[in-house]
Amino acid sequence: MKEEALQELVAYRLQRAMETLEEARVMARIKHWNACANRLYYAAFYAVSALLVRDGLTATKHSGVKALFNRHYVKTGRVSKEKGRLYNRLFDLRQEGDYLDFVSLDKEKVAPLLKVTADFIETIRLLLNEAKK
Repeated sequence: MKEEALQELVAYRLQRAMETLEEARVMARIKHWNACANRLYYAAFYAVSALLVRDGLTATKHSGVKALFNRHYVKTGRVSKEKGRLYNRLFDLRQEGDYLDFVSLDKEKVAPLLKVTADFIETIRLLLNEAKK
């Protein structure tokens, strides 16, 4: 991929992360906690996918994105283990809320994730601004 197209794709995915984070805030305001968890996960996913594409890494499944993120960023120390656990938690919550019957996520479980997900995306944005390693 040409450098200019790559930069456009990275910027697009990071913008999607920010838009999706705002969608999560809207869902929280109207107390739709399953939808909020879904949007929080996707906000983080878009940010991580921007980082992966910037570094030439691709996956075809969400579990693959999670594995690449953990292998190339968390295990290497470029992203803290705490943030790695957050991404894994968001992945799991989205799975529960979207696919398990009779699961109703609540404010206590999801609301605290709004700020830490915003912090997570900021961490990824800072990594994206670093020179590719």
